Amino acid sequence: MKLRRNLDLFASVVRCRSLPGMKTRFSNLDFVIIREQIEGEYSALEHQSVPGVIECLKIITRANSQRIAKFAFDYATQHKRSKVTAVHKANIMKLGDGLFLESCREMSQLYPKIKFESMIVDNCCMQLASNPHQFDVLVTPNLYGNIVDNLGVGLVGGAGIVPGESFSKEYAIFEPGARHTFSQAVGRNIANPTAMLLCAANMLRHLNLSLHSQQIIDAVERVIKLGKVRTQDLGGYATTQDFTQAVISNLR
Repeated sequence: MKLRRNLDLFASVVRCRSLPGMKTRFSNLDFVIIREQIEGEYSALEHQSVPGVIECLKIITRANSQRIAKFAFDYATQHKRSKVTAVHKANIMKLGDGLFLESCREMSQLYPKIKFESMIVDNCCMQLASNPHQFDVLVTPNLYGNIVDNLGVGLVGGAGIVPGESFSKEYAIFEPGARHTFSQAVGRNIANPTAMLLCAANMLRHLNLSLHSQQIIDAVERVIKLGKVRTQDLGGYATTQDFTQAVISNLR
């Protein structure tokens, strides 16, 4: 949180995409979750008003809501996406989430070619679990984005395979899409390196090294599609090193 605030990394981008050869409940998924990640419930403003009573402040500002909404619509435009869904709880948090929803709705007027819809976060989770193909780009406040990220990642195979990105005006950071701390894997050579390899590929693409990026992506997807070398989280017995070596061997 301190890193994100200091670098103003206001936008998290997680693309949930089905990989060839990965057996999941749904196939051909490809949707993007864009999360505002410097305010909301993560504002870290809480105190004990009286013993046994804790007050936590959720901060929503028009400036940051408009900024993440613009980022989402710009992303949809640049990546030829057709729809943006604002995820909220404005039926209960009428002022805070209401301001976020209003900001997204106002921003949508500037992008008439992009379809806009809104969805309450609990319904969104149910819709993701039952009919995820309806989604294209989702834009969310901080906490909801964290929850929806993990749900989306689970739909396409788990935390070990999905890369993520965080952006400010000046910086870009490439990190796994689902920020699980797999502490049990430390020193055991069992963690799935797919997400980190794809993060590296995304970083190369960001640096305009598109050919190198695509070579890594193709190699990773080739190994997963063949299914001969899989880490424990993908139902196999391969080590981190085994999987990485298989990717290197498939580089063309």
